[in-house]
Amino acid sequence: MKKIILPLLLLISCTAFSQSLKKYPVSKSGCSYYNYCDAKFDISKSTDSSDIYTGECAAADVTYGIICVKLLNPVTDLQMAEDLLIAYMDFLKQSFEITSAAGYGKGHRLNNNENTRGIIDYWKDKENDGWKVKGWTDGKIVAVMYAYSKKELPETKVNMFLDGFRFPASDK
Repeated sequence: MKKIILPLLLLISCTAFSQSLKKYPVSKSGCSYYNYCDAKFDISKSTDSSDIYTGECAAADVTYGIICVKLLNPVTDLQMAEDLLIAYMDFLKQSFEITSAAGYGKGHRLNNNENTRGIIDYWKDKENDGWKVKGWTDGKIVAVMYAYSKKELPETKVNMFLDGFRFPASDK
């Protein structure tokens, strides 16, 4: 009996303290994402009056964040949309005081959808936090998901978060 109870107690205690991935709306943007914590969103306007939704929360020594821009003037050419995403990520490097970057990895598709483009990068900031960043676009929306921590990032969990963005049309 003791041989059964001990593993059962270990299993119950591990699952009780593990964080689960849940689906959350990105405010009123129509987008959603999967995360380990519930970010509260601020809404602002860009210089061209596009809606910007920003949210961040922390779970287990990792800060998870999302910036979602609903473009006022959508881009129909996906190469141009990817270039816009890169320009936005370059802008964010300055805003987040990034001191080094691995370099953009291109060619990602969200859920194998050929109508999306994704960019990934690894950053370090002036506080020596390690960042993993992934940007997504479909030409109507530009979204940047990021996770950072002073400790080593839990790659599997962070990857699930970074790939958990959902555009309005694919959110069914």
